[in-house]
Amino acid sequence: MDLFEYQGKELFARWAIPIPEGKLATTPDEAASAATTLGGKVVVKAQVQVGGRGKAGGIKLADGSDETRQAAESILGMDIKGHIVERVLIEKASDIEDEYYASILLDRAAKKYLLMVSSKGGMDIEEVAANEPDALAKIHIDPLLGLQSFQVNQLVFGSGIDAKARSGAAEIIRRMFALFIEADATLVEINPMILTGQGEVLALDSKVSLDDSALFRHPDFEELREVVATDPQERMAKERDLNFIKLDGDIGIIGNGAGLVMATLDVVDQAGGRAANFLDVGGGAGADDLSNALEVVLSDTKLGSVLVNIFGGITRCDLVAEGIVDAVGRLDVRVPIVVRLDGTNAEEGRRILSVASHPQIVPAETMSEAAGKAVEVKV
Repeated sequence: MDLFEYQGKELFARWAIPIPEGKLATTPDEAASAATTLGGKVVVKAQVQVGGRGKAGGIKLADGSDETRQAAESILGMDIKGHIVERVLIEKASDIEDEYYASILLDRAAKKYLLMVSSKGGMDIEEVAANEPDALAKIHIDPLLGLQSFQVNQLVFGSGIDAKARSGAAEIIRRMFALFIEADATLVEINPMILTGQGEVLALDSKVSLDDSALFRHPDFEELREVVATDPQERMAKERDLNFIKLDGDIGIIGNGAGLVMATLDVVDQAGGRAANFLDVGGGAGADDLSNALEVVLSDTKLGSVLVNIFGGITRCDLVAEGIVDAVGRLDVRVPIVVRLDGTNAEEGRRILSVASHPQIVPAETMSEAAGKAVEVKV
């Protein structure tokens, strides 16, 4: 679950990571009121879950309530890389002397946590790593041992952070790690972490991702979930207890078992198509599960076709067929649905589909044939 900047900063405040004073606004009048409360110059920042806000005009400096209102009017409703701005963060402007970068993430390949600190903040970290490798310090942390003081020193001194900022940066890194572990995060990033003219070190931005699977341990995080932008399809799938991930292709995919679905994605790719989603109905799926799965997948208006690939073990193909027939009978099906059934009661399942004789149902014998047809019959 990726958080907005202001939500990440709410968590920063809970873990005593210093941040500039700020207020959230959803209207220009609220923004103007926030500027009056904060006093002096403020920064109006679009709240969207995408980078490049500044270049897109989503971050503006304002002095006083009138300028803040005007800035908010120009930012609210703005489309930034497909994300519509519905909220702005009004933040007291900081006296920036220097900018740094710090992040903690889960390195799945190394099976450890990865901490990175750079003396070059405000830039793409990939660009820094490629062009100025000496300005980036990296260290892996063993989950069983945790973050040690000598490792913090390695990061702070190894990255070349200004001597005036080392103490403050070290303390922020310790608190970032505490947040990362205690909140079950998969990413905590500050870019930039700044040194002010007064010698303070602050988190000027936040990027936080939380592990959805661990949210049962954090009931207080539910309020964050309610605000986070969720794709309507993903929300619909979650409500129906379906394992669904939205992708960027135009062929809807439904299968039973994660391995089979991933193999289906590969075969579709080999056939020259691109999957619109990953949807696993589970090993013991019945008629209702398939009906719900089709409803979720068909809600994507950009689909060209759907491929249902079922291998019946625990799953019965006749129940799968009944679910498909139920779905096409109550939904407005405008794209072909290629169905491959194999395994338990497959012949009965094929018979049910044949009797239904729906014009949009296209039978296939093998997985490769089904993938080829899904590409061929796209509308």
